[in-house]
Parts: sequence; C-alpha cells; structure tokens
Amino acid sequence: MTPATDTQTTIVRPYVTSDRRDCFSLFDGNVPRFFSAAERADFADFLDQEAGAWSYQVIERSNRVIACGGHSVDAQGQTAYLCWGMVARELQGTGLGNILTNARLRAAQTTPGVTQVRLDTSQHTQGFYRRFGFTVEKIVPDGYGPGLDRWDMLLCF
Repeated sequence: MTPATDTQTTIVRPYVTSDRRDCFSLFDGNVPRFFSAAERADFADFLDQEAGAWSYQVIERSNRVIACGGHSVDAQGQTAYLCWGMVARELQGTGLGNILTNARLRAAQTTPGVTQVRLDTSQHTQGFYRRFGFTVEKIVPDGYGPGLDRWDMLLCF
C-alpha cells in the first residue's frame, strides 16, 4: 500500500505497532463523548491482535498520529466493515474525518466483490456517516454504555 498525501503533508499510511500509544491517546481524547471508557480493553485487544487483518490506517501530520481507522472484508468477500475510526479531539471538524473515511471507503470499493460497507457508531457521529450515504439499520439505546447509543449503518455501492 502506498501512503497517500495531500498538500498539507497529511499522510495516510498503514498502522504499525509503534503507533499503539498514539492511537490510545486518540481513543482517550474521545472518551466519554465518542467512546465509553469500558471499550478501552476492546481497543487494546484489537490493536494487539486484529489491526493488520482490518487494514488499520493512521493519518499522520508532522510525525504525529492524528487519526486512525480501519476496515475488513467478510469471508464471502461482499461486505466491508469499518472499525475504530477516530480523530484527535482538538482537530475534529477540520476535514480529517473525511480524509480517513474516504480512504477506507476507497479501499473497500476497490476490493473485488465488495458491494456494501457496514459500521456501528454512536448517535454523535451517525450524522457524519449519513453524509457519505450510510443509512440506519438499527439503533440500540445505551448499546455502548449509559448515554452512548449504538447505531448500525449500511452503505451499498
């Protein structure tokens, strides 16, 4: 995979294990609004055991990881799943989420056989994903923890 850059020296590249601490900083900066503190152990397990299989990516600027997120394709090769997408709290609203989501969607769309993308997110970010064409399939109140609802969403190509 070749890293992608834009004119602001923003680099999208594959996650490497040395990014782990920076990804935890991103996670911690997004608790409690976007993630429950109880999810931290799940994120640790993901980074330690699954990040490679999920094509996990980071966005780096000035040698600092400022966003991360990944995707995986199911065994049938038809559905991609987005996971653990996050942007540094102080940089939210600057377009980094768009860069990250577009990179993941491009990767999914160019995978032969993939016809749809699924994700689960919270009430706080479901509107962001709707702008990309995702539709709501199910809402689970408090699905991630008290006050943090789970929204299951789908995008078909």
